[in-house]
Amino acid sequence: MSVEPFEEGAVRGFLHRPEEPAEYAIVLTHGAGSNCQAPLLVAVASEFAAAGLLVLRCDLPYRQARPSGPPSPGGSARDREGLREAVAAMRRIAPGRVYLGGHSYGGRQASMLAASDPGRTEALLLLSYPLHPPRKPTELRTAHFPKLQTPAAFVHGTRDPFGTIEELRSALALIPARSALLDMEGAGHDLKKSGSAARVVKHFLDFTFCYNSDSSS
Repeated sequence: MSVEPFEEGAVRGFLHRPEEPAEYAIVLTHGAGSNCQAPLLVAVASEFAAAGLLVLRCDLPYRQARPSGPPSPGGSARDREGLREAVAAMRRIAPGRVYLGGHSYGGRQASMLAASDPGRTEALLLLSYPLHPPRKPTELRTAHFPKLQTPAAFVHGTRDPFGTIEELRSALALIPARSALLDMEGAGHDLKKSGSAARVVKHFLDFTFCYNSDSSS
């Protein structure tokens, strides 16, 4: 496996290439206070590449514009456009399916992109989806869930202040597409737990394998 800087147009990040030519690819992006060098993203990207996928972990446009600080409330559309371009870049490299995933804010933007553009990606990987702000359970970020036609695999810690497992299970009922949830016992929003990256990748690959089998039958 090799890791190399990647830049194409407005897309910037790092490309993980598996040892053999990859048929499938996945784009991974970061949370609001982070970047594509986040330990969780690096670990998950390495596991995906070891499993034979081409992986791009990329910085969202707001992070490219400044090295620190949260995204601006009015900049989310630009961040979604950045993800759209990242998926398009991977389609020019990988001949097969291109998946899209993100941690927290990055996952929310990925899901919003998929809801507005159903054919953009074949499946979503949403790590620590920020269901609501901490201690504000009525401010749900699920308005787009009923429009989500893309299969979505969620991974969530049982100590995540952005939503409980029970709250997230209720929210998944709003999604008309196939979905699955892996709860990480004892993990917080950062999903820091031994073996978490390997579990994330197994969860997603099992989910997409079943989905691919169902859709081709």
